[in-house]
Amino acid sequence: MVKFLIIRFSSIGDIVLTTPIIRCLKKQMDGAEIHFLTKKQFAGVLSANPYIDHLWLYENNLDELIRQLQGEDFDYIIDLHNNFRSLRVKLKLRTISFSFNKLNLKKWFLVNFKINSLPKIHIVDRYFATLEKFSIINDRKGLDYFILGAKTEEISAKIPNRYIVLVIGAQHETKKATPEILADICNKINFPIIIVGGNNDQTLAASILEKISNIENVINLAGKISLDHSALLVKNASLVITHDTGLMHIAAAFKKKIISIWGNTVPEFGMFPYLPDPESKIFEVKGLKCRPCSKIGFQTCPKSHFKCMSNQDTEAIAFWAKNVLSI
Repeated sequence: MVKFLIIRFSSIGDIVLTTPIIRCLKKQMDGAEIHFLTKKQFAGVLSANPYIDHLWLYENNLDELIRQLQGEDFDYIIDLHNNFRSLRVKLKLRTISFSFNKLNLKKWFLVNFKINSLPKIHIVDRYFATLEKFSIINDRKGLDYFILGAKTEEISAKIPNRYIVLVIGAQHETKKATPEILADICNKINFPIIIVGGNNDQTLAASILEKISNIENVINLAGKISLDHSALLVKNASLVITHDTGLMHIAAAFKKKIISIWGNTVPEFGMFPYLPDPESKIFEVKGLKCRPCSKIGFQTCPKSHFKCMSNQDTEAIAFWAKNVLSI
């Protein structure tokens, strides 16, 4: 038996992006026992993953966790987060470790000087370089997301047979399209739409609804259902329209047709939808001298104009959506 500890503390999308590593390591390494360390708030992302033997959860208890992990006698640590917290775990466990190269300097040059020397490959493919010693091969089956127990009938809304999921949330405000842009897309498509998002997105959802003319086509479930129920709706959707956020990667795991709308971040960072349906499409406002303004995001546009989202081509987005849906 070979015992691995994989570390990725956050967040939803970043954790989903580690799932090919989990799967391939488990299936290709004889006798591999896979442990995964993440934040407790993200336990649901991995709790149903059959390739994980033990899930370790961090919630302001790192010293206690390290004491428990020291008793596990791991053979190897695969650090896919590579921050000060994961460094502390590695130093305390004194186990052979392999750490993901985050290329932060290259990202800094792209953000601050618009000099792009990043490799033109997805972060998932870069993750596999961390496993080079073990001769683990990417099986190209994409991402995994396993839903535990969620059922459509538990959702307090009448779900149509065909619908679009509109994902309005994101961790940072500058990753979110404006309510005017999102409402305009809904109005132009004129197709059943289910809005999903977190508790913090309910105000945004209300603002979008105020601007939609064909309101009878829209079901607003933002802040009203669990992540797994949102994932279930995504799994059964005809199309997913989303920002650069966790549900975008969950949609890719289900091989969905995805329209991804990008604001202050750029696909060049390597975190675009991984192996989704081939009819997927990225929309971004190119040619802005200020973009990308961050590798993560801000609460407000640093330039105050927010052109990366307010200048999105809603006509093109709606045209592509209707073409995919054949309406």
